[in-house]
Amino acid sequence: MTDAPLLEGKETTLDILRTAAEWRQAGKGVALATVVATWGSSPRPVGSQLVADDRGNFQGSVSGGCVEGAVIAESQAAIKDGKSRLLKFGISNEQAWDVGLACGGKVEILVTAVNGHEPMLDATLKAAEARAPFAIATDLDDGAQTLLPSAPAHSELTLAPVLRAEAERALAREKSAPIESDGKRVFVNVIAPPRRLAIVGAVHIAQQLVPMAVLAGYEVTVIDPRSAFGSEFRFPGVTLSNDWPDEALAAFKPDARSAVITLTHDPKLDDPALAGALRSDAFFIGALGSRKTHASRLERLKEQGFTDADMARIHGPVGLSIGAISPAEIAISVLAQMTQVLHGDKSPEKKDAAA
Repeated sequence: MTDAPLLEGKETTLDILRTAAEWRQAGKGVALATVVATWGSSPRPVGSQLVADDRGNFQGSVSGGCVEGAVIAESQAAIKDGKSRLLKFGISNEQAWDVGLACGGKVEILVTAVNGHEPMLDATLKAAEARAPFAIATDLDDGAQTLLPSAPAHSELTLAPVLRAEAERALAREKSAPIESDGKRVFVNVIAPPRRLAIVGAVHIAQQLVPMAVLAGYEVTVIDPRSAFGSEFRFPGVTLSNDWPDEALAAFKPDARSAVITLTHDPKLDDPALAGALRSDAFFIGALGSRKTHASRLERLKEQGFTDADMARIHGPVGLSIGAISPAEIAISVLAQMTQVLHGDKSPEKKDAAA
């Protein structure tokens, strides 16, 4: 089994926060800069972060390079005086073009010193260990913070009922956003673990689907007991399991942020995986194969005691009906259907097949 990132240099919010903790433990002065609002074509989305130390070293990005220099200077100032600052920048059309956008916009960036706020940083990193979505709520006036849904004992910020309700809605949507009530502005930075995808069957379609799913933000595990198929040579940089699907899926432990897709057409491999997925809270279960193959599959699952309601969770044949033929096209249709289900599209087409 191997477990390594497929994409290098793609820093997450947790990467930034872990760096901040490491730098503080090393005795450095540290500040965090966070994009809290954007207008127009901002180079970086809301929630993007940068961490800087007292010597000007930094990791992350809040503008793709447009205003990083000014933000790092303000970060060093925040480290010295301990005060947060809310910065507003206009990104010109020329600057935007340099970072790959067609036009400019505006960005609002909160800079806060980490020094003196280490308990909140520690609580944030501890919350991340639970692998469940949570949010950091930050007062944009003074930088005071708390966590949602469960505030630690040493929270610096108490949210009024209206603001708390808005913050909880942002967390439920998993969408970072500034919120406001009675003149008080709070930024809700939602941190959610990557969704996971288990692919049973290290076939050609899987080779196309894996990089697409990674780009869409999934942590991917490829399961195939045939070591010649499920090899690092064929699937570099992702988690591989050569266990039998029932054992591999038990170890994978699919939850409500997980998808499971079977691609082998072999009942010995697909059926145990589907049975395991049906016993889980996986938000998406898909199985490749013709309608005839799928009908036979459902009969076998029914014999195992699964109900019609259980089996209705399986998208089979998996993939949106877009006329897909090649492995890459089928992979596109599969990922599109996963995305459709993830975001709650209940249209009939979601049950259609691509292959």
